[in-house]
Amino acid sequence: MRAVRGVAMSAFLWQKSSYSHQGANCLNIAASNDGTLRLRESDTPDVVLAPAARSLGALLRAIKSGWPLPVP
Repeated sequence: MRAVRGVAMSAFLWQKSSYSHQGANCLNIAASNDGTLRLRESDTPDVVLAPAARSLGALLRAIKSGWPLPVP
């Protein structure tokens, strides 16, 4: 995953995660013109990540499966 620098944030149509509540700590996602995805966290909107599709898919599958398990 790499940080994207020098790109105007208005260049993307950001969508808030359906799991985010009103207020802070929201994850936003956008598609760029080249078809890759961009991620940012609402508390730091100037930091934009460009994950590789395979890495993002693996992360989402892990989260959906319940990993990592809570520590007792």
